[in-house]
Amino acid sequence: MRYAVLVTGPAGAGKSTFSNALLTHLQTSKRTAHLVNLDPAAEADSFEYEPAIDIKDLISLQDAMSELGYGPNGGLVYCFEYLLQNMDWLEEELGGYDDDYLVIDCPGQIELYTHHPFLPTLVRNLQRLGLRTCAAYLIESQFMEDKYKFFSGVLSAMSAMVNLEIPWINVMSKMDLVTSSDNDAASGRNGIRTRKDIARFLDPDPLLLVSAPGSREERTERNSRFHALNQAIVQLIEDHPLVSFLPLDLTNPDSIDTVLSHIDYTMQYGEDEEPKEPHDLDEGDFADME
Repeated sequence: MRYAVLVTGPAGAGKSTFSNALLTHLQTSKRTAHLVNLDPAAEADSFEYEPAIDIKDLISLQDAMSELGYGPNGGLVYCFEYLLQNMDWLEEELGGYDDDYLVIDCPGQIELYTHHPFLPTLVRNLQRLGLRTCAAYLIESQFMEDKYKFFSGVLSAMSAMVNLEIPWINVMSKMDLVTSSDNDAASGRNGIRTRKDIARFLDPDPLLLVSAPGSREERTERNSRFHALNQAIVQLIEDHPLVSFLPLDLTNPDSIDTVLSHIDYTMQYGEDEEPKEPHDLDEGDFADME
């Protein structure tokens, strides 16, 4: 059985850094893992590990922009259209990997997850090829600094979950930049938060959108034309509590291991595997046993 985890999320969420850390952790755990790059705009120096499969060997964003005159967004859409038209290329590239763990680094254009059929179609093709697939959706901890930005991230995660229809986990990345101490000069770039405060973001509390009664912010919002929209968003999240986040601190191996264990669980990793014979069973001290 082959496994694939799609590392998704908006630009700047730390997808490539997480992919590299995940590969290091898998290899440390003696598991066979490979990086697959599906971002046609990715720079070669952004990868700690050389991709085993790279969409840029088929088409790059620079090619689409220079030869067809597209902008960055249109070029990226064209690259995925071209990939889906050439799925035989990807099928051939995947053919040499058996019983392997593929970490698929995806682009940061949100529309690909929420508005276009490219990734759902890609997932169906991966499943047809016998890959057990799940997705990890990353947003960075800086989103917690702005409650409106945070809930836009929650809604984008919810939209992508519904669109892709595969086992899914959401990850709050860069938690090493959040601190609970005023005296921590080395971190805290993304805010100072208590454990209780962080919990309201990891398991999104829709009441974060509601300002304190009587506050200046509450009076402004009450008279705002967006007040009804905010209330509708609160109701939507309360009615469909699909999104929660796992905190990810890449400086802490236990944090990476926790995220990996959730990914394994969503894909039921290893449940269909047969026990493997030790390599030295038919040689050395065991040669006389046959």
